[in-house]
Amino acid sequence: MSRMTRDQAVARLLDGIQADLGTCGTIRDLLERQFQAALRHRGTELAQLADELTPELDAMEQRRQQRVQLVRALLGPQATMNDLFGSLPAPQRTRGQTDWDKLEALVRDCKQATTRNGSLMAEQFTIMQRLLHGEDDTYAPR
Repeated sequence: MSRMTRDQAVARLLDGIQADLGTCGTIRDLLERQFQAALRHRGTELAQLADELTPELDAMEQRRQQRVQLVRALLGPQATMNDLFGSLPAPQRTRGQTDWDKLEALVRDCKQATTRNGSLMAEQFTIMQRLLHGEDDTYAPR
């Protein structure tokens, strides 16, 4: 990372949160489309959606790593986002904390949607396995 001022580092961090808010909205939409595709057994669409989700998730992960680096560079190795917000002047602190709270809520929502989608697809896989290979105890005595 090139040398930057504290103000530049904070601006980059806050801009990254803004970018993640937009990306998280996109991811949530893709996850809803994934759920609908899974309900309708649209394998090709599921593969396309996975291809669309991957770069979005990768971009968010890169910004997360950058945030960690910036916060640690600014406030030390054990610093948290709350520590950073506490060190900012009132307008930046309010904006940053509000956006961070929104981002955390969106991430939780995306995690719940991911769990829902994964559960649906796992259930569908189990059903298909039973249909293709039968029950393990089909011929077991009663």
